[in-house]
Amino acid sequence: MSVRRLSAAAAVAAALVGAVALPASAADHARPHQRVEISSVQYDSPGPDDRSNRSLNKEWVELTNTTRQTVNLDGWTLEDEDGHTYTFDHYRLAGRATVRIHTGQGRDTRTDLYQDRRAYVWNNDHDTATLRNDRGRIVDEDSWSGRHHRGSRRG
Repeated sequence: MSVRRLSAAAAVAAALVGAVALPASAADHARPHQRVEISSVQYDSPGPDDRSNRSLNKEWVELTNTTRQTVNLDGWTLEDEDGHTYTFDHYRLAGRATVRIHTGQGRDTRTDLYQDRRAYVWNNDHDTATLRNDRGRIVDEDSWSGRHHRGSRRG
């Protein structure tokens, strides 16, 4: 074999290895992006604020999984500005599903979770709901001040 043929064969082999390796490395970086967001907040419980469990449970935050894949929320947290923190324990949010996290006491289901608190969490005049993943990174925030409601999305 001539040097020219060996060089050509080496170039073809390198191109094949590169073509095979590229999709694998691209696949590593193209993992489905977990996208859970705060889709709605009911921070001012309708009716009188009488601290009854019924009133507490009318104060809630909704999270929506906007992807098709189930997201494991185990260890994720939902927190207000005063540091009241709810930690998700063994909960998986199905793809394209929404879960409502109520302030009061109740029985957890697939669509409703309860913080089991006896006092309101979300301030009516101003507050920020912060959703963090199990590594402590902010996934999403939603803020309000007076009558102004501002949602911010993070990824």
